[in-house]
Amino acid sequence: MDLRGTSAVVTGAASGLGAATARALAAEGVTVTVFDRNGEGAKEVADEVGGNHVAGDVTQPDDCQRAVDQAAEAGTLRLAVNCAGTGWVGRVINRDGTPHDPGAFEFIQRLNVIGTFNVMTRAAAAIARTEPGEDGERGLIVNTASVAAFDGQIGQLAYSASKGAVVGMTLPAARDLAVVGIRVVAIAPGLFDTPLLASLPEDQRRALGESVLFPKRLGDPER
Repeated sequence: MDLRGTSAVVTGAASGLGAATARALAAEGVTVTVFDRNGEGAKEVADEVGGNHVAGDVTQPDDCQRAVDQAAEAGTLRLAVNCAGTGWVGRVINRDGTPHDPGAFEFIQRLNVIGTFNVMTRAAAAIARTEPGEDGERGLIVNTASVAAFDGQIGQLAYSASKGAVVGMTLPAARDLAVVGIRVVAIAPGLFDTPLLASLPEDQRRALGESVLFPKRLGDPER
């Protein structure tokens, strides 16, 4: 697919994998709509890449529609990349024997699963209205899962469940949208040096990097 002169919406693009994606797409000639609830950070990235930004929450359908509409107005919308999300540490039962916080579990599902669903469905509706390319393709939607979807660790109950759901809905979405020439894929990154991991103490971050088989370091979102 020729990306030059097209438009994209990238969620969670004020930092981490989302920001790196926005920069990479802009380098290919794509006008990027940076969608993040961190409005100030979104504006900074948008200004850097020559795009535009929307301050909003992926769990709110109206915010998602606003971001998709803005991306469609900026050019022919061909891409939607879902990078918004976060993690949570909590075991099935805590050390004192109390059960996992249901509110925390629900929060992670809403952000990581419902947020991905909201943007994917609205972006798909907009992309489906564009003219197809010579090969019949109209666009691509990328959902960000995680290695935790397949190999969840201790304390990752909520996070692994959410990323497993992202994986689970990607294939049926691809089958649903094939008829209108839209591809849907999911990626499953490992341990990346993102703001989420930056909140951990340095010794914990170092230990996580050393747990990687090779190379023994956290991934760099810009590479």
